[in-house]
Amino acid sequence: MQKEIKTRLRELAGEKYRKFTSGLVPGVDNMLGVRLPYLQAIAREIAASDWRGYLSTADDEYFEEVMLQGFIIGLAKTDIDEKLRLIGQFVPKIDNWSVCDSFCARLKFIKKNKERVWSFLQPYFDSDREFELRFAIVTGIFYFIDDDHIDEFIRLLDQIKHDGYYAKMAVAWALSVCYVKYPGKTLPYLRNNSLDDFTYNKALQKIIESNRIDNDTKALIRSMKRR
Repeated sequence: MQKEIKTRLRELAGEKYRKFTSGLVPGVDNMLGVRLPYLQAIAREIAASDWRGYLSTADDEYFEEVMLQGFIIGLAKTDIDEKLRLIGQFVPKIDNWSVCDSFCARLKFIKKNKERVWSFLQPYFDSDREFELRFAIVTGIFYFIDDDHIDEFIRLLDQIKHDGYYAKMAVAWALSVCYVKYPGKTLPYLRNNSLDDFTYNKALQKIIESNRIDNDTKALIRSMKRR
């Protein structure tokens, strides 16, 4: 199946789309240029058949092959233990924001397994690898900015000290969503935190850019920028 899928991906590749998409994902030089709806359709086909067989032999030659594996893991119907094992095997393959964020967005099973997954995520918040950190942060954004986890999530974000651009941007994004959903908890934190200046100012910028924030609040947030 692996060879057949690779052939299909090559046939679906588009040079114009590849050039456009590769410009959005710096550092990725193994992109074919397959549009996401095609990848999603192939993932659904495989998830409905021998997905274990495919994942056990899947190649990482192309960006799309890695993305496809992530989609299949999200769709695979299995128990929580196997799902977490598959995620643990996949996370080390993440080396760009696109695969990371697309993968996290498709882990819908988390909604019914929050506490188990929250525990699973904890080591990733302590990782020294940029995209393992981003995986934990973005998963937090999608599934754990809620009444039960907001305080702990903010605490974890504050302790992250990593120089990687995509880790810093994930923290900033996370804090902006925290502010939109829980301004009463996030504003006091923003007034007293240990974030580096870049991450802090990016968080403020993302809050200001939100269309869910009124102009008076945007003015307040803008006044908090570090010079």
